[in-house]
Amino acid sequence: MTCDEVLKAVFPYLEGVDLASCMGVCKQWRNIARDDFFWKCLCAKRWPSICKQPNPPTVTYYKLYQTFNKRKQHRTLLPPRLSFDDLEFFIDICTEDGFIFSEVVPGPILQNGIKIPPPGACDMLKFHLEGPEYRMKLPVDPRFTVPLSQTVSVSVLVGRKDSNRVACIINKSMFDYIDRTAYRAMANDYLDFSPVYPFVSGIRAWISLLFMEEGNEGAIDVFGIEMDFCDAANSKEEVLWLLDMLDWK
Repeated sequence: MTCDEVLKAVFPYLEGVDLASCMGVCKQWRNIARDDFFWKCLCAKRWPSICKQPNPPTVTYYKLYQTFNKRKQHRTLLPPRLSFDDLEFFIDICTEDGFIFSEVVPGPILQNGIKIPPPGACDMLKFHLEGPEYRMKLPVDPRFTVPLSQTVSVSVLVGRKDSNRVACIINKSMFDYIDRTAYRAMANDYLDFSPVYPFVSGIRAWISLLFMEEGNEGAIDVFGIEMDFCDAANSKEEVLWLLDMLDWK
């Protein structure tokens, strides 16, 4: 077999990034790798319906693959207009008998989180607290106990000290899931965004009660509260932009 025949036999098995790399080896390889048949094979793996037409919808299948198979690039956010210094969070947790936690939490306190896991924390809990995801954590002192036999709900409002406005993050959602392997009781609610952002929806706020295993199966001993927006925001800047988009009243 000639060199051209060998290349034409091998190229159909390559992925797009590898085939594109072959185009930079030499003029001979580039001319063969630009054959639209190879790119049609790659397009057929991703968009088989497009390849059922007699001709590509763009000038060539190479152009089609090059245009729509680009890697997503990380976009740098502009500095957020809010800061945690501007915010305070109103967290209320209640059972059927009344409120068991009701505090106004300054933004910097929630941002600073829980630096050191409590004594006796298991490895799973330590791994969660030290994880890479951006979560806001509040140490609870003194701790409070949540009876599992009762319905427990939570509401969270956030206030802006720079404009004296308030937005809702969680509106009386139930802690309806307890993960004893991760030592968390979780609740969530969908965020309400300003009408200025009509196409932003479906993003949830999650709030968790962090607890220790104390041997009491009828209750959990809460040492911390955690809140995140990991559906959409995984950094301090992204969280602040998300909060800025809420429906402030």
